[in-house]
Amino acid sequence: MTSLPRVAPRVAKLTVLSLGVALLATACGGSPAPSSSGSSSAAAAGIACPAPSATGGGTSAAGEAGTVPASATTTPTPLKIGSLLPTTGSLAFLGPPEIAGVNLGIKEVNDAGGVLGKPVEVIHRDSGDTKTDIATQSTTALLGQGVSAIVGAASSGVSKTVINQITGAGVVQFSPANTSPDFTAWDDKGLYWRTAPSDVLQGKVLGNYMATCGAQTVGMIVLNDAYGTGLAKNVQSAFEAAGGKVVAQELFNEGDSQFSSQVDKVLAAKPDAIALITFDQAKSIVPLMTGKGVKPTQIFMVDGNMSDYSKDFQAGTLKGAQGTIPGTFAKEDFKKKLLGIDPALKDYSYSGESYDAVNLIALAAEEAKSTKGTDIAAHLKDVSEGGEKCNTFPSCVTLLRNGKDIDYDGQSGPVTFSDAGDPTEAYIGIYEYQDDNTYKPVKEEFGKL
Repeated sequence: MTSLPRVAPRVAKLTVLSLGVALLATACGGSPAPSSSGSSSAAAAGIACPAPSATGGGTSAAGEAGTVPASATTTPTPLKIGSLLPTTGSLAFLGPPEIAGVNLGIKEVNDAGGVLGKPVEVIHRDSGDTKTDIATQSTTALLGQGVSAIVGAASSGVSKTVINQITGAGVVQFSPANTSPDFTAWDDKGLYWRTAPSDVLQGKVLGNYMATCGAQTVGMIVLNDAYGTGLAKNVQSAFEAAGGKVVAQELFNEGDSQFSSQVDKVLAAKPDAIALITFDQAKSIVPLMTGKGVKPTQIFMVDGNMSDYSKDFQAGTLKGAQGTIPGTFAKEDFKKKLLGIDPALKDYSYSGESYDAVNLIALAAEEAKSTKGTDIAAHLKDVSEGGEKCNTFPSCVTLLRNGKDIDYDGQSGPVTFSDAGDPTEAYIGIYEYQDDNTYKPVKEEFGKL
């Protein structure tokens, strides 16, 4: 097992959220009345969310550097990156945007001449979900092919099954979507990193947002795994700190197919709002709730189930429902590039985080002048902070090769790592479902960990 000659040991450095979760689009405090310009959703059971307004955040693609100078150091071992992302299982809807983000990053790196004079190779493998052993098999295959870093998994539960296998081999594990707070204190020898913020932040934003929408009571239906229970805990803490009360919380397990009991128990408590902290089980749960009179404007969702339901539900089923996804909104120029990689793409969740993961790995390898996993990990924090701002591989690597220190900010927003490999600041996007059961951005909120 390889350890890094760097930084302090990985102890829980989840600094208490100085969460001036700065509300970029609306002042937060109390229960605002609907704006005269219209609210983001119709009032229902005391729910009247603030009207959306112009929001900013994140980084649009900057102009490319001119001619990228050749690397003064060449590597005998080309950088090889694996991906461990879902093409099957309950998070399969997240696979296409994440894989597209990885492939776009690889393309841009290689178009700029690669890393240390050699093209970067990418190998994709399915992560499946926690009901299968696909992730372990895929990880074994990737390690057997000599990867220096693995981008994935998307699911925190899946990552827990392979993190020791990956980091124990001296390979970087870099997740674009893991949000469980448990990874902050994991004994990973400095080899686990992520571009998605801990659910301490998403939970704070969602809990506060339901309160600003006027909800005084909330019921929750929660997936009983590291992701679900961890996020639920932070949602409850924030909502209760804002003066609300969680009146019901019902758990279910991965693989369950019947949810009537959970729905009935939550509805019996007559909450103003219902938080669904699930994966694709929402396809079964939402119709049960709306069939019993729950208005979509009472429903609040999370990144694990914010998906395109246009082919699953009748028009209007989710109209006015809202939810959160970590990261800033995907910008139009970035979406266009992603569609050039995958023309069938309809969802952009975690595409920016995946793209940024590839760029950060490549830049850390350049700065380290090595494609060895432990060397890359030792430079990931440095390329994320304290230097000249840049946000594409060509512009950043040009600075590095000219002897400059860099501070990479990416498509997922600002990227500055803690010693524990967590983003220390991030945006959380809030989205609203339309009549066709697809969602559109409403606002972004910024917070620091």
